[in-house]
Amino acid sequence: MTERLALVTGATGGIGGAVAEALLRHGWRVRGLARDPDRARLSGPEGLDWVAGDALREADLVRAAAGARVLFHGANPPGYRNWRGLAMPMLAHAITAAQGAGARLLLPGSLYVYGPDVFTPKGGARLGEDAPRHPRTRKGAVRVEMEAMLAAAAAEAGLASLVVRAGDFFGPRAPSSWVTTVLMREGRPVRRVVTPEVPGAGHAWAYLPDLAETFARLADREADLPRCLSLHFRGHHLHGRGMADAVADAVAEAVAEAAGRAHGARPPVRPFRWLPVYAGAPFVTFLREVIEMRYLWSTSLELDNARLVALLGEEPHTPLAIAVRSSLAALQARAARGAGFT
Repeated sequence: MTERLALVTGATGGIGGAVAEALLRHGWRVRGLARDPDRARLSGPEGLDWVAGDALREADLVRAAAGARVLFHGANPPGYRNWRGLAMPMLAHAITAAQGAGARLLLPGSLYVYGPDVFTPKGGARLGEDAPRHPRTRKGAVRVEMEAMLAAAAAEAGLASLVVRAGDFFGPRAPSSWVTTVLMREGRPVRRVVTPEVPGAGHAWAYLPDLAETFARLADREADLPRCLSLHFRGHHLHGRGMADAVADAVAEAVAEAAGRAHGARPPVRPFRWLPVYAGAPFVTFLREVIEMRYLWSTSLELDNARLVALLGEEPHTPLAIAVRSSLAALQARAARGAGFT
């Protein structure tokens, strides 16, 4: 059997690392692109063949993609900085590299391509892949352009591509997610759970191991997929403060287990304070981006995964309680190594 090689950019990050691990489990040989391969070997997934290179340099990507059957593009500008100036060139280089290698380009999609016009105040909107895209944010507009680049490359040069759209990431390999940084208060004991979730509204969450497994299963079948394919990953669609309650329950269980008791104190759930975000927005790019995306918390959207299920038979799905406990345990393990608390 011919060896299956995948190139992953952003493999030291959340989605890239999770997909790399899933591909390894599925028997792929995985090559990771990193500016510092020695450092990547320490912080990234085990088992990858690390090569030196920068996603902002086309020649590096073309060289790294040689012989690959799939190229998963998980590299993103850090801290939401200069998204148009960095994300667009990186994707253009990935397209060139994938075309040169004859590989399928895999890209994680987001909800940012949708504007408030497709959401409903109290839930009930199930969006398919053909839903209209009218983003009202800068990052959403860039995301639409990025996916248009894939479609154009497919039409003009026969590029094979796959976009899987999902909600907000969370999981053991998602240290910069809302769940980790806000709800679980990364680096500090969880004495309260602060959440931007709004009662009555629904929110889409994507557990990274499930999403990564989905990409791996699709990669296994990439030769049989349509040339240019977009799919929706439903994940966990939670109403009201569903994620915050799950986090509070997981914290209580962890406290009880650590103390050898049957029950632990459940931290209270409190609403996220938006005023400091607005106060800091003029000075911090990330905070401005957070404000632009605020509508995602007050309106409801559920991704329709019918096409995905028709292809795979099912969508990989970890029960919420298990997914949140796993995320909390990984966060606490990182904190114990770096900050000294458990």
